[in-house]
Amino acid sequence: MTTSTTSPNTISPNPTDTTAPRSTTPIRKILVANRGEIARRVFRTCRDLGIATVAVYSDDDAQSLFVLEADESVPLGGSTPAESYLGGDLVIEAALRTGADAIHPGYGFLSENPDFARACAEAGIAFIGPGVRAIELMGSKLAARELMENAGVPVLPGKDLTGVPEADIPGIADAIGWPVLVKASHGGGGRGMRVVRDPDELLEAIASARREAGAAFGNDTVFLEHYVDDPRHVEIQIFGDTHGTVVHLNERECSIQRRHQKILEESPSVALDADLRARMGEAAVLAGAALDYVGAGTVEFLLGPDGRFFFLEVNTRLQVEHPVTELVTGLDLVRLQVEVAEGAPLPAALASGAPLRGHAVEARLYAEDPANGFLPQAGTLHTFEIPGLPGIRVDTGVAAGDLISPHYDPMIAKVIASGENRAEATARLAQALRRSRIHGIATNRALLVAILEEEAYGRGEISTHYLEQHTPEALLGSVPEERIRLAALTAALAAAHASRAQARALATIPSGFRSNPSLPQSRSYATADGREIEVEYSFGRSPLFRVDGEPVDARLLAVTDVAGNEAVVDLLVDGVRRRIRTTVRPATQTLKPEPGRVVVDLPEESVLLTEVPRFPDPSAHVRAGSLTAPMPGTVVRVETEIGAQVTKGDVLLVMEAMKMEHAIRASADGTVVDLPVSVGTAVDNGQLLIVVEDPADAAAEGQETAS
Repeated sequence: MTTSTTSPNTISPNPTDTTAPRSTTPIRKILVANRGEIARRVFRTCRDLGIATVAVYSDDDAQSLFVLEADESVPLGGSTPAESYLGGDLVIEAALRTGADAIHPGYGFLSENPDFARACAEAGIAFIGPGVRAIELMGSKLAARELMENAGVPVLPGKDLTGVPEADIPGIADAIGWPVLVKASHGGGGRGMRVVRDPDELLEAIASARREAGAAFGNDTVFLEHYVDDPRHVEIQIFGDTHGTVVHLNERECSIQRRHQKILEESPSVALDADLRARMGEAAVLAGAALDYVGAGTVEFLLGPDGRFFFLEVNTRLQVEHPVTELVTGLDLVRLQVEVAEGAPLPAALASGAPLRGHAVEARLYAEDPANGFLPQAGTLHTFEIPGLPGIRVDTGVAAGDLISPHYDPMIAKVIASGENRAEATARLAQALRRSRIHGIATNRALLVAILEEEAYGRGEISTHYLEQHTPEALLGSVPEERIRLAALTAALAAAHASRAQARALATIPSGFRSNPSLPQSRSYATADGREIEVEYSFGRSPLFRVDGEPVDARLLAVTDVAGNEAVVDLLVDGVRRRIRTTVRPATQTLKPEPGRVVVDLPEESVLLTEVPRFPDPSAHVRAGSLTAPMPGTVVRVETEIGAQVTKGDVLLVMEAMKMEHAIRASADGTVVDLPVSVGTAVDNGQLLIVVEDPADAAAEGQETAS
């Protein structure tokens, strides 16, 4: 649907909103007030248009790809967002210093900050986004709900909790209808949101959401909203120009989420037929018209199992998932943003509807551990290779050797696949992810592949509860035993080759070779679940290979060094030849390198093994009951004290890292005997936080010491 100045349904741009971008001259230089992949994405279109580019960067990002690719760059200083990318005055000063006549905010940071958009206008710099009025109205989800309801867009029952006494809140929740969603009025990305099903947990959920929202957005206003069970999350891309035209560019299905944050998006949605697409598009255009919308925006809806849809919010910026729309429409959305900011009208062809060709799916590749509550990861990305297969697009801001900082969002890349239909696009995406090599930090790559190949997903039977119905544990399962055995054998042979290559004499003789029969050499590896595997091998007249004491029908054809600590093992096992790439002794998934890790890239998946030292270091012993920091962060709450009796599962303290709160819980019943941190303590990955002593363990340790 389209509204225009000739339509009776048109709401013309607010004549008092002088901050809407209405440049009448071409933009010559754009500063991107962002970082990583979105900065590189904007620069790519700028190069196509012949527009000069400027990057701003924090101390952590000084050597990042987006900085090196920009024509000019300006350091902002600091490491945290507050010290750098959220400094609107610093960004505008950088634009003035470099002569940039426009600022593109990307997404996050300053992209939905009305004060920043206003400051750009006052400085004579075009803000590539909507006008201040639209940002202000949509910056508060409460104000957005009211405006949309008045515009005829369906909304869910809800209630602002500002100034409401705690005693009245349970009654409000009852009136709204259980379950309820505690939702931050400002911000997004799943922060400041809590689903509550048990009335006894409501007040704590509100308090936690307020703390998280205040820390992330500087505003702790929250409200309650009825929570729709098993809905889809479907959003409509809208575009408006300064001539009063608002159009929609079809939908994106964004139902696969964790922590209310999307990890898979696609277009078109299998849940929408032509009629529903038209009705949702019409509602989205009504929302845009009510805002006098200019530029790229997204109207998000919940789509119930019964086909009814409800307004969620308007994101007044370009979305992370915009590539799927680009691939099915053939449009460059960043180019449209720039042209609209220059005052050009939207292409006349869009008035009759955007094209919809084929299918596209985007996977967000995150530095996180799905098997451990999606805990974000920080550290060095030692290997980062995504194959350039047909129909694959990769948007990323990192390269091998980069440090994934704890200060920013943990997304490291977007991998997008397109095809003639959904099955082809998802198969291409799964293949690209499966064949990727990513070492040094844990990622959600294996989970993404498992989802893409899961039967219910293949049938399109998805909702925002997908990862509750198909848990990461169930999707990932355990690595088949035969793969672990093959990985251990490969790791041992690669390590033997590396050891022999370092020999001072007779380096061409295979490791373990004897002219007379002798005992084989051996190496042991620990799996991710702590199990130990022994590999034995010899290269005498009758080569021998055993894994955990069982013979393996194997023949080593060659080991070829690739680069640094990487090698390719050419191995024939049970009559099947494989060329398996290994990375020997890379740094671990922490900021502190530790030797002894091996990544074996099998065709199906990567297997991480830890070499068991022949002579263990006594200093590596960790005191029983120790709880350590799972990642770098800051302690924001301590819920216990030395001498306290705790029960397994109790929250002992809370850390804040990568914009999220992470609870540290007791792993067993016991007594708190050590608490070396306090509120405000900055901790590194693996740093001791607390020790909970089990009386039985203490007694056993005492006996061992006495003996």
